[in-house]
Amino acid sequence: MPFLENGTAYDVYGPADGHPVVLIHGLGLTRQSTWQAMIADFSERYRLVTYDLPGHGESALPSSDVTLTLMSEQLIALLDALHINQAALIGFSLGGMINRRCAMDHPERVTGLVMLNTPHERGEEQQRLVERRARDTSDGGPAATIDATLERWFTAAFRTQHPDVVERIRQVVLANNHTNYAAHRLVLAEGVKELIRPQPALTHPALVLTSENDTGSSRAMAEAIAAEITRCDTVVVPDLQHLGLIEKPELFSKPVLDFLDRTLP
Repeated sequence: MPFLENGTAYDVYGPADGHPVVLIHGLGLTRQSTWQAMIADFSERYRLVTYDLPGHGESALPSSDVTLTLMSEQLIALLDALHINQAALIGFSLGGMINRRCAMDHPERVTGLVMLNTPHERGEEQQRLVERRARDTSDGGPAATIDATLERWFTAAFRTQHPDVVERIRQVVLANNHTNYAAHRLVLAEGVKELIRPQPALTHPALVLTSENDTGSSRAMAEAIAAEITRCDTVVVPDLQHLGLIEKPELFSKPVLDFLDRTLP
């Protein structure tokens, strides 16, 4: 598998002349555990790039403090290495924060934005809860919160009917370096503050999609993100929770593919 000089592991799929689309996974996950359905659905027409965040999956641990800017620059370094001048960016959860940070810092490199189940401004009580969970992770690593995490990520019915999938995700999360996981979780908890009401406003074609019962990336958050982007659609998938993308991938692939087909040159 290919690596950048900075240790970023990545893969490229689809036709060389297809419009570039980069897929950015979320906290504790990997490119391989997150995107298999979208790779199958999109790679016939788009040049898809997947990669692992710093210290996740097969990517090297970061050599400096973990911030949204560090992760945005990792993405730009990947585009540069692949000689991609512009790309559409699809980010799940933390990945949807990274792609907004990248669009704010490098607007000329971005042709479209898709934010899947990504957080935004929280009320004071919820913000305290998220920060407390981040501190719990620092104390005990991902294992300290994994059971509660999986309950938030998958519906009860799916956990009962597909224990193999849930166990696979459990093992992916538990394989993370504890210190690196905690650092990324802190960014997930605190990083939304630097994305709220960006100035200048983002003007890229955009889509925000979340699940009806995703408590960490709610309908209200999705609508708030959309309100801060000049051209942005919102889709709420019924019933599902945070990892609806894995539970029922077809409900995510179709609106995202429709958006890309409609908006990309």
